[in-house]
Amino acid sequence: MSAAKDPSKAQETRTKLLEGALRTLTEQGIAKTSARSIAAAAGVNQALVFYHFGSVDDLLAEACRYGTEQRVSRYRERLAGIGSLSELLAFGREMHEEEREAGHVAVLGQLLAGAQTQPRLAAATGAGLALWIAEIEHVLTRVLAGSPLGEFVDPVGLARAVAASFVGMELYEGVDAVGSERALDSLEQLSVLVTAVEDLGPLAQRAVRHRLRRSRP
Repeated sequence: MSAAKDPSKAQETRTKLLEGALRTLTEQGIAKTSARSIAAAAGVNQALVFYHFGSVDDLLAEACRYGTEQRVSRYRERLAGIGSLSELLAFGREMHEEEREAGHVAVLGQLLAGAQTQPRLAAATGAGLALWIAEIEHVLTRVLAGSPLGEFVDPVGLARAVAASFVGMELYEGVDAVGSERALDSLEQLSVLVTAVEDLGPLAQRAVRHRLRRSRP
């Protein structure tokens, strides 16, 4: 059986190209990412980029989904064990450090840059971010269910706000690392306030809920 018709060989080549695309984005940036540079990083013939994916844009879009699925899968079990907002934010900080050290923050930055002008890449990047948002939403829905503040918070909207905050800080960190660190500190301080409300007695919690209901528009 030829390599082109061998399913396992074809899948191996596709995986090499996907990982080569992500590595090229990290090391060279999207402006220098081409079929030639991706094939060189993957250690395969340049023609295989078009054989397996049709175009460089389609390969990058698939690489975005592939990379995000790999990262989300890595953290899914830890996310499932989170029991409070403070734990979620602490985990986010730890994950941010891990992702930055592994070079995945740089990949995200390049994909977001390319998404501004490439519709297919924009759709794939959005779909990749949606995987993270879905995981965060599951955690928020669970941890807020028993909180006195639960009825006043939209987990769907908050999940997107949290994801947007961390994405923004990942990109912002490159120009102001100190400011990014202070932003993370501020989020942790907010979680302390939420915990303080949750630790109040039943009467105090009832008073807080009553006040929040009255302040609703």
